[in-house]
Amino acid sequence: MNYDLITILGPTASGKTPLAASLAARMGTEIISGDSRQIYRRMDLGTGKDLADYVVDGHPIPYHLIDIAEPGYKYNVFEFQRDFLSAYEDMRKRGLLPILCGGSGMYIESVLKGYKLLPVPENPELRTKLADKSLKELTDILATYKKLHNSTDVDTVKRAIRAIEIEEYYLHQNVEERAFPEIHSLIIGVDIDRELRREKISRRLKQRLDEGMIEEVRALLESGIAPEDLIYYGLEYKYLTLYVTGELTYEEMYHQLEIAIHQFAKRQMTWFRGMERRGFTIHWIDATLPMEEKVNKILSLVATH
Repeated sequence: MNYDLITILGPTASGKTPLAASLAARMGTEIISGDSRQIYRRMDLGTGKDLADYVVDGHPIPYHLIDIAEPGYKYNVFEFQRDFLSAYEDMRKRGLLPILCGGSGMYIESVLKGYKLLPVPENPELRTKLADKSLKELTDILATYKKLHNSTDVDTVKRAIRAIEIEEYYLHQNVEERAFPEIHSLIIGVDIDRELRREKISRRLKQRLDEGMIEEVRALLESGIAPEDLIYYGLEYKYLTLYVTGELTYEEMYHQLEIAIHQFAKRQMTWFRGMERRGFTIHWIDATLPMEEKVNKILSLVATH
């Protein structure tokens, strides 16, 4: 077995968590969550934690990077790299093959690409120097640096300047500080038909509202979290906060939130397709196959590579 990690990714409502848990149960391993919002405590229904999915045939599957931060905190991709590495290295020391499971494409890609991201401060001097340049000139400047960026970074002047700022910062950083272990991962994508995905998203939204998602948001606000801090997390927290604070009617909230989740799932798929273009091999598995068959397919990929 040449893999250091198994990654299971897919859009929201594709059934990736139950698949990761069933696979972990068969392999006797543990799961690292690759979800940017499930790290928050007491944000359960709105982030779709579904912790019951981590119990397979009565056996709890250990998971990491869920419930590790307080609501209101602005966790970021740099912290994710650090926390992922700590869980990953601990599991490898114990002889386990970790499973990374989630739908946050940027977080997942950040640990698969093998270099450490550093928070890059603004460089006012450089910004002033570049302020008068055209997009073409900025693109040419960016091209003189090592190719860290793809072309989407230069679709506006503002983004091109930021990309140059990042390149310039990394140029003067000690490479040692950026070392991130190269992780050879088998990447599994859960492939769900667009119509089925839409149907599952709508059904799940209704179910989570019935289970008390509005009450969850109300409790977070009553505990002293500022409405704008919850709105920052987007999707469920944005629209439910706007409803609870009286800015949207129930119908407006429901309709706008449903559309937003569908759009989010579409963006997730766009990111995963982008990963394939950037050189990652994703083995897509049909979401509608019986669980045992999906698990067996993954195990045979692990065995043959």
